[in-house]
Amino acid sequence: MHIPPDSNGAGAFWRGWFARFQAKSAEPRRLTVDDVHIVDRPMLKRAIAGTVVGNLMEWYDIGIYGYLAVIIGRVFLPDASGGAQALFSLGVFAVTFVARPLGGVVLGQLGDRMGRQKVLAFTLIMMAAATFLIGVLPDYSVIGVFAPILLIVLKLAQGFSTGGEYAGATTFITEYAPDRTRGFYASLLDMGSYLGFAIGAAFVSILQLTVSAEAMEGFAWRIPFLVALPLGLIAIYFRLKIEDTPAFKEARDAAERATESAEASPEAPKSVLALVRAYWRELLTAFVLVAAANTVGYALTSYMPTYLTQTLGYDEVHGNLLTLPVLVGMALCIPLTGKLSDRIGRRKVLFIGSSTAIVLAVPAFLFMMHGETWSTLLGLALLAVPVTFYVANLASSLPALFPTSSRYGGMGISYNLSVALFAGTAPVIMESLVQLSGSALAPAFYVIGTSIAGFVAVALLKESARRPLPGAMPSVGTDAEAAALVEGQDTNPDLDLDELFPERTADQA
Repeated sequence: MHIPPDSNGAGAFWRGWFARFQAKSAEPRRLTVDDVHIVDRPMLKRAIAGTVVGNLMEWYDIGIYGYLAVIIGRVFLPDASGGAQALFSLGVFAVTFVARPLGGVVLGQLGDRMGRQKVLAFTLIMMAAATFLIGVLPDYSVIGVFAPILLIVLKLAQGFSTGGEYAGATTFITEYAPDRTRGFYASLLDMGSYLGFAIGAAFVSILQLTVSAEAMEGFAWRIPFLVALPLGLIAIYFRLKIEDTPAFKEARDAAERATESAEASPEAPKSVLALVRAYWRELLTAFVLVAAANTVGYALTSYMPTYLTQTLGYDEVHGNLLTLPVLVGMALCIPLTGKLSDRIGRRKVLFIGSSTAIVLAVPAFLFMMHGETWSTLLGLALLAVPVTFYVANLASSLPALFPTSSRYGGMGISYNLSVALFAGTAPVIMESLVQLSGSALAPAFYVIGTSIAGFVAVALLKESARRPLPGAMPSVGTDAEAAALVEGQDTNPDLDLDELFPERTADQA
């Protein structure tokens, strides 16, 4: 069809109309093998090692502080009553989480702009340094009131760095993992977390069994904090071996191609206010899920040593030792529930987590209150059931709420604000509820309340198992999987071509 030019512009009109007609008549954009990202297995292994060791390091610190909370209260606030010392040490633990939202916002924004790897290296260095410095901090007998003040400052520094750690690690591993096995690989992060907690707890327990109580309060309590330095150096070595994710590189390149000013591109990272305006529903869903999961999680980990000793009357050694086998068993089960979510879906597994928390919280605390070793172990095991189903899926479910260009920032805000308000404060709130009510069963009802809200959040959550992350192309493990995915793209329920190629919808409009 030839349209001759003319002087009144009619030819230009018809040429434009014909071009639009041809575009609409063309076959919609299809998925090709070149579109599919095939995971580099050696790089995936390095990414897993680099992120898991960082999470292990973070929770090692949480473990040693939680298990030394009673001693730290006596060392840094020696003239206070036992109850006040317990609330002080738990309050200092909660203070750590005050800085987490700030760290999540600042480091999340940097991670979406500079890259995940650089920010994750920084968080690990800062975290290890703060933990080590707690080990050399003079106590109250040496510098008086400055001792608890400096302890709070160092815990704030830890909180700032950990604000970027989990959000960055989950973003990193989910962007590296194949779509069909993302739940399993992401769950390895939380397996590392709870193994780190168990290692820290075991270290403290061994010290308590081998040295006197006077030695523990004199110098031995410092040893687990000092060990953080060599552990941190090992973790930093692994983390420096990894590269930024292909999804991040693709999003950055797309933003640069779209415009000379990447900040003006739809593919560019959003500011904090723009991110909240664009994704407030996703942020709220993530906030509630994290609150529910971490309330019961921190009840089992950070609060249990204090609860077993201060409320139920166990001595410090047995109060610590009883939780260890439960933590190790739970950590080993977390990858299994992560793999389960790849098969039956994230929402179903998270429904199991929220439902079992509601149903099992009261029986769990009643068994612990019975006072026998077997009943305490059974109560702890019941409390571990919802934690296993919850945490194994947060690492894969939450990053899938946000597009690549704003994923680190979205995770940094939602995760850390929720952890600060609910998880970090869970031990001190539960202990306060026990002291105010006089009932050792009070913490169970706090767990139930947050998990009811979690159940509602799961109902609003969009299923993400086996599907590409928002803003990214499909990711598979082998060439054969890529070919099969392309061949079956019209019938694959886990592929939405209109989401992958938004221009298809625009062309059809």
